[in-house]
This record gives sequence, C-alpha cells and structure tokens, in this order.
Amino acid sequence: MPITVKALQKTGPDQPFRVTTIERRDPRADDVVIDIAAAGICHSDIHTIRNEWGEASFPLTVGHEIAGLVSAVGESVTDWKVGDRVGVGCMVNSCGQCEECRANQEQNCLEGNVGTYNAKDVDGTITQGGYAEKVVVNERFVCRIPDELAFDAAAPLLCAGITTYAPLRRWGAGEQIDGRAKRVAVLGLGGLGHMGVQIAAAMGAEVTVLSRSLKKEQDALALGAQRVLATTEENFFSDHRGEFDLILNTISADIPVDRYLRLLTPRGVMAVVGLPPTKQPLSFGSLIGGNKVLAGSNIGGIAETQEMLDFCAEHGLAAKIEVIGVGDADAAYERVVAGDVHFRAVIDTSTFADATAE
Repeated sequence: MPITVKALQKTGPDQPFRVTTIERRDPRADDVVIDIAAAGICHSDIHTIRNEWGEASFPLTVGHEIAGLVSAVGESVTDWKVGDRVGVGCMVNSCGQCEECRANQEQNCLEGNVGTYNAKDVDGTITQGGYAEKVVVNERFVCRIPDELAFDAAAPLLCAGITTYAPLRRWGAGEQIDGRAKRVAVLGLGGLGHMGVQIAAAMGAEVTVLSRSLKKEQDALALGAQRVLATTEENFFSDHRGEFDLILNTISADIPVDRYLRLLTPRGVMAVVGLPPTKQPLSFGSLIGGNKVLAGSNIGGIAETQEMLDFCAEHGLAAKIEVIGVGDADAAYERVVAGDVHFRAVIDTSTFADATAE
C-alpha cells in the first residue's frame, strides 16, 4: 500500500506553501523507506518552484537535501537496515547500465537520471521531494551519514557539500604546485561557497574568498579562508590578475566572466557550480590566453557523495545552518534570495507533527 505523509507543497510558483498530504509509493523490493529528520532548503528548490528554470509540475514538493533514519527496507535490500542514519541528495534513480552509471557518475546518466523532485520517475509519476515526513528511495541512491554528523547540519551536504567537493577534488585543490599549496579562490560566500571554503581548506589549499564586500570577512576566516577580497574595490581585477590556480564559482547571478578568468594563472581552472537564470557572455580570448579552463560541475555520483560525507566527518566539517519549522518556509525563501540566511536554512520535519494538513 502507498504511504501517506504530511508534506509542504506549492500549487503554483506564486502560491504560498501549504501543509498537505502526499502519497509515497508502495515500497518495492529494492526500496528503502526513510523517516526524514531534516530537509535543507537549496536555492535550486527556489529556482525550480518559481519556474526560473522552466515550467515545474505542480502541485510540487521540493527538497533534495534529506537526512533521517531508515524505517523499513524491501525484501531484496542487503546494505541497509532499520535504524541506519542515511541521506538522500539530488537523485533517486538512474538506468544503472550506461557507461556513466557503471563509472559511478549517475548524475550524468545517458538515459537521464531521475531527480529527487519535479522529474518523471520510472513509473511515470512526478517525483516529490524531501519537505515531508518520509521518502521512499531506491537503495542505490541512499548514502550513510556518519555518526559524527548531526542530521540538520548534514542535510545540506547532500547538495551543497557534494556540489563543491566534486570540482575541488577533480581539479586537485589539495595538490601542490612547485612546493606550494594551490591558491583557490571561492567566488561567493553563500550556501555553496561556505562549504567550498571549508572543504578546500581541509584539502590543504590556500583559500581566498571573493565577495562584493568585506562584510563576511570574519565568517570566511572562521571557515578556513586565509583572506577575503572585495571584488568592488577599485583596480581589483588588475591588482589580482593571474593570482589563482583554481576559482570555484558559486554565483547564481550575472557576473563578468571574462574579467574573472583573467584572475587565473596560466592553465588555471574556473569551475562553475552556480547556475544563473540567464545566459552569460564569454570571449574565447579569455580562455585561449594562458591555456585556461572553464569547467562546469554538476553534483557528483553516489560513491563520491559518500566519500564527501566521510571526508566531512573526518575533518569535522558541516553546513552552518539556521533551523526552521514547516511554517517558516516561505519567509526562508525570501531570506535565501536576499542573502540573509547564515548560511543554509534547514527544515526540522518534526514540526509537521503540530501542523494541520489541508
């Protein structure tokens, strides 16, 4: 029988959240049922539900930063048991057979992975996300949350953590160049950037935060950055030309990409994880001069997500969060857009107990 649970849902991009009930599928033999303890609010949730990335399928429950406890498993499940501490990120299924899936790169599934929300599932239904009491997920898309990580601080790692860990690892943030640490610049100190700073510093990089002002300087230094530079300062781009080996670009807004590319050393890399809603202009000369690389990065596979969680536990890293109740989601969205959340908002799903479903 399908499982009925309380969830936060919107019926349109301009409608408020409402507490309602949704159905989770009758668990299959290879499914895991998770009692959700915490659900992070990601800017991707906001872009999706406001139709900024295309038409969403309403009514819709979003949320792909999910942490909780296993409450039931299908008969063929062997890796998970009731009581396990687990998390679910941005995907809940993929073909499992293509070249990318076999290489543990399910995010690049050639058949198209199934997103945790607003995606067509294998049974033709639209997936509903983690702003809810429970979720039912294929066993392959569940990660183990180490005991050292609290659920609320771990939840954002399932998106913000892997989104920043994957490109930092791929482009060797922890490597040395001629005996010195790599110079890594994190562009933007928000929900993604604050994780990028922590992870890059733990990998051994020399980390600089690039921000519009020095307002967040103390936060950045506490997270592990060596310094903060204000990009609005006069002569900023000329003063810091050719200074960084790697720039992690977490900005989801229009920026002068060409000018930032000039901050890279020869053969330097800008890894882009922020997705602005509009197209960004680019001159190829900014890449060709200095043999530079402009790379995109889209989360990571399940194995790498588990690696990231273990890395964060080993190094004492977690998201810096504000915990909210289910009734505070609309206000939290406005604060996220305004850059007023320090640094991720996380829904305490135990507050569903006191909420009346419409």
